Amino acid sequence: MSRIGRQPIAVPAGVEVKIDGSTVSVKGPKGTLTRTVHNNMKVELNGAEVTVTRPDDSNLNKSLHGLTRTLIANMVEGVTKGYSKELEINGVGYRAAKQGKDLVLNIGFSHQVTVSEVDGITIEVPSPNKVVISGPDKQKVGQFAAEVREKRPPEPYKGKGIKYVDEHIRRKEGKAGKGGK
Repeated sequence: MSRIGRQPIAVPAGVEVKIDGSTVSVKGPKGTLTRTVHNNMKVELNGAEVTVTRPDDSNLNKSLHGLTRTLIANMVEGVTKGYSKELEINGVGYRAAKQGKDLVLNIGFSHQVTVSEVDGITIEVPSPNKVVISGPDKQKVGQFAAEVREKRPPEPYKGKGIKYVDEHIRRKEGKAGKGGK
């Protein structure tokens, strides 16, 4: 039995869970999330708990059991607390600014890089070298943060670029010096 899959998901007050066949909808203060789970997984709402069960112990169902439970738990947490990713911009002259719903990045190119906000994602720029991306959907927040980071990933020599706040960049030494003949 899956140790993660068999744990029930507590539904806090103010969160509404609807199960319609293989579609699970979670509505809370931060928004509404909907996900279609695999047909083999049986999702049930018992009072203030959601449980996920599997029909048998085949490898497919074993792997889907914990995954389905975690996805639903992430939906419940997303509509109550929400998720956020913090990005840090390092480099001389590198900075970010918010113009309307767009994130404008000056990251060493001859032009400014503009990234538009997506539905369900909010961008905040508390300081010129920090960007906070937040929203209720964990996957969307992570994907959007990865796309922003991709505009100028950190390089290993000086550490210039866009990185996650908790990310550690392995630094390289560079040239050892001129070798004489």
